[in-house]
Amino acid sequence: MSLKIKFFAIAAGMAALQCGSAAFAQANVGAGKTLFNQTATPACAVCHTLKDAGAAGEIGPNLDELKPDASRVEKAIRNGIGQMPAYTKLSDEQVELLSQYVARVTGAK
Repeated sequence: MSLKIKFFAIAAGMAALQCGSAAFAQANVGAGKTLFNQTATPACAVCHTLKDAGAAGEIGPNLDELKPDASRVEKAIRNGIGQMPAYTKLSDEQVELLSQYVARVTGAK
């Protein structure tokens, strides 16, 4: 196999991996949105504004403006903050998905 063919084979494999991770990331965004709008009890959307989720809550902070990173969101979910309760019934995976979702769709750094 020539060097040129090997290069294209490697490049094609990397492209496939990137497409797969993009699909995986999109699935996580969908799961995070469902958690935000429906699964968490009470639903995050009741209190928070988050454009991607179609949420216009006015009790808690506007997450689009706050742009919290995932660790900040996770801490608030696990421990509660202010009027927000701790979400102790969510699994570790759900907390991570929800935290990553909020951080990703708000453009947190």
